[in-house]
Amino acid sequence: MSHLQIFQASGSHHPLPVFASNDPALITAELFERGIGFERWPAHAELPAGAGPEAVLQAYAADIQRVQARGSYPTVDAIRMTPDHPDREALRQKFLAEHTHSEDEVRFFVEGQGLFCLHIGEEVLQVRCESGDWISVPAGTKHWFDMGSAPQFCAIRFFDNAEGWVAQFTGDAIAEHYPLLS
Repeated sequence: MSHLQIFQASGSHHPLPVFASNDPALITAELFERGIGFERWPAHAELPAGAGPEAVLQAYAADIQRVQARGSYPTVDAIRMTPDHPDREALRQKFLAEHTHSEDEVRFFVEGQGLFCLHIGEEVLQVRCESGDWISVPAGTKHWFDMGSAPQFCAIRFFDNAEGWVAQFTGDAIAEHYPLLS
């Protein structure tokens, strides 16, 4: 189930959430107030175990076309991360550090889960995205992403440009003070 927690971005090493909800309507509203897009879509496709990127993109072609028709995301791909992926720990560590992108980061989770952590002003928002969640993080938003120690997800990623996202790390250690995906 999707989950949102909002923390005050104070210097505390043990922050407590000031808001938490599993209600998709409340999650959507809270994120919208902060410029983050969030929607619940049916993850309707019956994908075979370990379906490759082409199968995922074909199964969700109508959803992809709908997103591309309302925005500027000419490039899409599908990513699958599993507990036995040889680079899972290195990839996890890389994106646990706060960073930004010069383009929007847009994902639709078709399987599994991932934790987006957004540092917006004096708040940190943690959004656990699961199958059926679509999230759009605007360019320049400070954030980090946790896929967990045993990642198990498949997501469709939408890009403003063919090169994809390039992370620009902020050097801020803020991410070290917030919970990880369990």
